[in-house]
Amino acid sequence: MTVKAVHHLNCATMCPIAGWMIGAKGWHGLMIAHCLLVETERDGLVLIDTGFGTRDIEGKTGVPHAFKLLVNPKLEVAETAIAQVVARGWKPEDVRHIVVTHLDLDHAGGIADFPNAKVHLHALEHIAATTRPSRKEKRRYLPAQLAHGPKWEVYAEQGDTWRGLPAITKLRGLDADIGLVPMHGHTRGHSAVIVKAGDRWKVHAGDAYFHHHTVDGSGKKVPFGLRTFENLMQIDPAARRASAAALAQLNASYKDLDLFSAHDPYEYNAYVGSTSVT
Repeated sequence: MTVKAVHHLNCATMCPIAGWMIGAKGWHGLMIAHCLLVETERDGLVLIDTGFGTRDIEGKTGVPHAFKLLVNPKLEVAETAIAQVVARGWKPEDVRHIVVTHLDLDHAGGIADFPNAKVHLHALEHIAATTRPSRKEKRRYLPAQLAHGPKWEVYAEQGDTWRGLPAITKLRGLDADIGLVPMHGHTRGHSAVIVKAGDRWKVHAGDAYFHHHTVDGSGKKVPFGLRTFENLMQIDPAARRASAAALAQLNASYKDLDLFSAHDPYEYNAYVGSTSVT
């Protein structure tokens, strides 16, 4: 066993306006940035997604004013991944690897706080974030968040599978069972991240979906505001719908999965405080 423990972190509390449109009862809603901190036996700490970082909070990366008005992020130092790593008694350099679902500004800001870590991601996502070929991609990716020159490790599918899906099951320099499962659509190279922890798989779905009703089999509708946001932000509608359907099928077919997305506080609350491998 190479994964010793998995910690669930919230690396950005966001309180978007018109909360009733995303399932809240008041004027402001609640979204979080669900990240994982994985303790391993051989690979040090592995951070999965990073939320906002210290330079975002200091106003050095150009987080758009419109984003702040609409999404209303708290941008608190205590919520940064680096602050939570230090609060648990580790040093920033103990984070040796970062695996990202994608590089949207609310997922990639913390990368710069760990400049020595290798950053693992899908090749299509790396290309999209570094070239920003469309107007939408110019808004969603912030060059200043990556200006320090991350130590990229990029991947494309080469025939591996996981639960019948195309996957990258072995990441360079990692002994632990941590991999990428392409779930494109929200962005060009969006991927889920899988972690084998004991007898269970943690499946971080990133922004492949935004609300638990998408995958829980209840048949209940996703709040209108979240469905609208998904449509506004998607780069490939058909691929996004296929990714969400694949995750729903996984959740229905396998009982050894803990599946969660990046921004759903309901899912996060089901795991917050858990630190043991189950």
